Amino acid sequence: MNLSHTLKSFQELSTDELYAILKLRSEVFVVEQNCPYQDMDYKDQKCFHLMVYDGDILAAYCRLLPSGVSYEEISIGRVISAPSHRGTGVGKIVMQLGIRYCEELFGAGPIRIGAQVYAKPFYEALGFVAEGEEYLEDDIPHVEMVRS
Repeated sequence: MNLSHTLKSFQELSTDELYAILKLRSEVFVVEQNCPYQDMDYKDQKCFHLMVYDGDILAAYCRLLPSGVSYEEISIGRVISAPSHRGTGVGKIVMQLGIRYCEELFGAGPIRIGAQVYAKPFYEALGFVAEGEEYLEDDIPHVEMVRS
């Protein structure tokens, strides 16, 4: 793999970058997970967008949300690895970068996520701890997790 990454505010995204992000999110969160939901939630404009590329292919992505947008705390959301790059470690890379950039952009503090329950061990390995009861979001079991 030939990995590189870029971090941009919504306003800095090119139309091609935005298209690639929305295509990947739709491919996985809507089509693959068979979950018709409104992905575009007016939070993207308040976020920073972290894109990890393998050459010209968007291999992984997440959005970084300042406190007060999704949760009281800073948050990382829409964490995704392209199906073609699963099992390569790119998901861990995008999260490690996301955590680092959250601290640089928003300062040190807890980071809260809404994790799909099946991915709980993945996030635990990155220092996140489950908090509260499991809940259904678009018929998919989720749990909030916090990294102090």
